[in-house]
Amino acid sequence: MYAFDSRIRYSETDSEGDLTLDALLNYFQDCSTFHSEDVGLGIGYMKEIGQVWVLSSWQIVVNRYPKLGEKVKIVTLPYELKVFLGYRNFAMLDEQGEYLAKANSLWSLLDVGTGKPVMVNEAMHKGYEIDEKLDMEYAPRKIAVPEGGELLEPIVVKKHHLDTNHHVNNGQYVNIAMEYLPDDFVIRQMRAEYKKQAFLDDVLHPYVVSTENDYVICLQDEAGKPYVSVEFQGQ
Repeated sequence: MYAFDSRIRYSETDSEGDLTLDALLNYFQDCSTFHSEDVGLGIGYMKEIGQVWVLSSWQIVVNRYPKLGEKVKIVTLPYELKVFLGYRNFAMLDEQGEYLAKANSLWSLLDVGTGKPVMVNEAMHKGYEIDEKLDMEYAPRKIAVPEGGELLEPIVVKKHHLDTNHHVNNGQYVNIAMEYLPDDFVIRQMRAEYKKQAFLDDVLHPYVVSTENDYVICLQDEAGKPYVSVEFQGQ
C-alpha cells in the first residue's frame, strides 16, 4: 500500500466548502502517479520504454465529502497485475481512519507507437507490490447507456483538457460530464468506462439521459461512438 497525507484546499471545494468529486478523483490519480514515481516506474521510465498506462474504468464510492481544511490520507494499492492489465484500489481516510471514499480502477498497458496492448514487464511486477483488494461493493465495468436521452451542444477539446500523454485526461472527461448534473445532485457513486482517446481539437458530443436516481452522460464522436460513458448515482 502506498499513501500520502494532505489537507483539503479552498481550490478543491464547492460552494458549500465540501471537496468536489473531480478533486477527489485528482487526489486518487495523483496518488498513483506518486506511487509510480517513487518506485522508479513513473513518467520518465514509461517514456523511455515507449509504453503508457491507459485507464479503462473507474468506480468511486463516496461515504462523505471532507470539508475545507480537513486533514486526509490518500492511499492506493495494486491488487492484481496480469497480461496487460493492472487493477488498483484507492481510498481517502479522515484523521480517525474512517473511510471517506473508496475506488476501484482498471488500467491497460499499451505501446505508444502501435497503440496495442503489451505485457506487464518484470520491473513492474517487482515494483508494484500486490496487496489484498479493498472490501467494497464492486460494480460492473461496463456501463449501459439507456435510450431516450438528449444530445446537447458539442464541446471542442482544448489544450487544458490534455495531460502528459497528449490526450484528454481521464479526470477531465468526468469534470465535463458533471456539468450536466442538477446543482442539488449529490454524487454517491461515479462509474466511468473509457472507450477511446480524444485529442486536441476533437469534438465531444454529450448525450445525457436521466433515470430515477442517476444520470448517464456519454461523450461521443460525431458518428455516435463513445469516448467515455459516465454514470452518476445520487443518494
